Amino acid sequence: MTAWLCIAENMPSGAAQRPADVLTVYGGKTVEVLNTDAEGRLVMADGIVAASLEQPDAIIDVATLTGAQLIALGNRTAGVMGSDSVTGALKSAADRAGELVWPMPLPEELRASLDSQVADIANIGERHGGMMTAAVFLREFVGKDAEGKQIPWAHVDIAGPSFNNGSPYGYTPKQGTGCTVRTLLAYVEDVLATA
Repeated sequence: MTAWLCIAENMPSGAAQRPADVLTVYGGKTVEVLNTDAEGRLVMADGIVAASLEQPDAIIDVATLTGAQLIALGNRTAGVMGSDSVTGALKSAADRAGELVWPMPLPEELRASLDSQVADIANIGERHGGMMTAAVFLREFVGKDAEGKQIPWAHVDIAGPSFNNGSPYGYTPKQGTGCTVRTLLAYVEDVLATA
């Protein structure tokens, strides 16, 4: 198992990205910046490309990626999107670990909203269903396995459940929750059990 830490700090400076910038992601795809607040998905794209080069059995990315996750699923339930084989296994692992995740679709029509006239893809698209659109963006950077098929992949959006502003509940503390850590450990245990 290999972990990649893809982090971004959204801070202003003279060198900060601007709307209409075109960036080249690791691996060569270009991205038009339409929203500078959607910076996390840019570093996630770099990390997914880098992870893909190792041709792993699966890639799972976890991020506090969108406010749309809160609108769709609230403060306690993470959204999981991607390859059915990985999302199903993550949902099962989460159920056993006592964490709330819910599988969401990746509608193909959302991809067109990410089209750009000046780059391979734009960093934002359709506002409605924004959590799923962000996942569709990330899917564009998942590489191929040795047989030329897309590496099995899942994106888990933990924007809501990553931080608890309310009272503690269950094993969830106030403030940072460690959301999905238990799920990922259960997922790895399942993989090892079948190896």
